Amino acid sequence: MRPMNRYAWVVAVVAIGLALGWVISRWTPVDRGASSLSEAPRGGDFTLEAPNGPFRLQEHRGKVVLIYFGYTFCPDICPTNLALMAQALNAMTEEELTRVQGVFISVDPGRDTLDLLAAYTDHFHPAIVGMTGDPNDLAGIAARYGAAYHKVEGESQGGYLVDHSSNTYVIAPDGSLHTILSHATPPPEILEVTRRLLAQTQASS
Repeated sequence: MRPMNRYAWVVAVVAIGLALGWVISRWTPVDRGASSLSEAPRGGDFTLEAPNGPFRLQEHRGKVVLIYFGYTFCPDICPTNLALMAQALNAMTEEELTRVQGVFISVDPGRDTLDLLAAYTDHFHPAIVGMTGDPNDLAGIAARYGAAYHKVEGESQGGYLVDHSSNTYVIAPDGSLHTILSHATPPPEILEVTRRLLAQTQASS
């Protein structure tokens, strides 16, 4: 067999690079976060529809709230982060769980019904509640928290995927946005941040 000439070798390398780039673009979460925004994430109160009625963030003062934006048809990124959140919740005491709330905000209201969200979040942990709302309201909330997402047509059997950022937003008991945890943050780190906020609240009370 004759050795590959330089031109053929370059073509092969380029082809491999393009293939790898396509795979990475399909399976790596969009972690733009606040980079696509004109100001830093500031968080803030919101009201969205949950299976048991409207969820109002302001009604959860005194708790640490862990917020994740995603959707139930997500093939791997959402299940990974919700599973890690659930592991952190499983490591908490019963008393701690009374002061912690997990939140899963679906940015796919067209497919994610409240019944589907209830079944989806229950699969991970009962302390995680799923919710969604009007697309305009969701866009405004996501922008305030620094979350980014957009629909990718024709990429799955369900008709489309939603390319989205994958941060977990930690809300302090006073309602402020305290910490933004990156994709796949290990449960011990989630637990440490949560317990530190709970301890600060006890110390100040």
